[in-house]
Amino acid sequence: MPVSDPTLPLLDPTLSAVELTRQFCDIESVSGNERVLADAIEAVLEGADHLEVIRRGDSIVARTRLGRDRRVVIAGHIDTVPLNDNLPTRFETEDGVDYLWGRGTVDMKAGAAVQLKLAVELTDPVVDLTWVWYDHEEVSDDLNGLGRLARTEPELIAGDFAILCEPSNASIEGGCNGNLRVELRTYGVRSHSARSWVGHNAIHDAASILQTLATYEAREVEVDGLVYREGLNAVGITGGVAGNVIPDECMVHINYRFAPSRSGEEAIAHLRELFPGVDLTVVDLAEGARPGLDDPLAQDFVAAVGGEAKPKYGWTDVARFSALGVPAVNYGPGDPQKAHADDERVPLAHIEECERGLRAWLTGN
Repeated sequence: MPVSDPTLPLLDPTLSAVELTRQFCDIESVSGNERVLADAIEAVLEGADHLEVIRRGDSIVARTRLGRDRRVVIAGHIDTVPLNDNLPTRFETEDGVDYLWGRGTVDMKAGAAVQLKLAVELTDPVVDLTWVWYDHEEVSDDLNGLGRLARTEPELIAGDFAILCEPSNASIEGGCNGNLRVELRTYGVRSHSARSWVGHNAIHDAASILQTLATYEAREVEVDGLVYREGLNAVGITGGVAGNVIPDECMVHINYRFAPSRSGEEAIAHLRELFPGVDLTVVDLAEGARPGLDDPLAQDFVAAVGGEAKPKYGWTDVARFSALGVPAVNYGPGDPQKAHADDERVPLAHIEECERGLRAWLTGN
């Protein structure tokens, strides 16, 4: 797409990161509708002679080839959840804090806009850089643009260290917990409830499962200097046929958030140990990610950003990098609790701080 194409919405990387974020967000890009924004990003990048630009669908990779000893990958998704009267963006001040309000400001166009500004401006970084803007993060996993690149062309996102610009209150959150969902089933025998002794109540048998969950003590596990807290909880329960029938089946839906010191298979084995003899079906499994903060490259990043690195308790796409052997952290503007909210808004100071931190690290200043 030529830079001069007059039909494209404007993205001007010469503006401040705050103003560029506003332009980014005002181009609506609900999942499945990323094309216009991807075109605008590509148009800007094609004007940067120091970058090789590669497009795959609505995902864009731009990378330097400076012959540096180390390569860093910095990635962010460009799609959002659906709108709810929260575009166009606007500036507002609350309790003395200046915000940019609107869909995508937190999750995660502020981070993606900072990426674009730095990608264009940093022509001589201390490491080689691979910048990634990808589509379909907010929908089903099989559509995720970063996942697609990891499966089909992993060499495009290979590196020694990766940063995902997910909202993290402008501080470093290393790696992420793994996420496992299983269904546990107990079985009985149906009978009329007036003659319950003829049957066997599957719901009553689930009591031992619930008791184990209620008394379970979640681990706190140190990984690469960060302490991850696990969680094991029932998130749903179903059973019963009718108001006068003894149920012959009960299902307890369990979510296990496990520290990245454990593999997915080890997490499954742990649940089988906790619930011996119970029918267990794995519904969903996402591996965790180690932060790799013991690497000198990561330590330099922490020093440049300042503050103390924290663990990421939720799951993010850093796990896709970890699966490729690339240690990764989350670092981006915005409070994760405002992601997807109708009053989604990012503090302007977060945008400015993330730009400062990344620029200082990547330039050695």
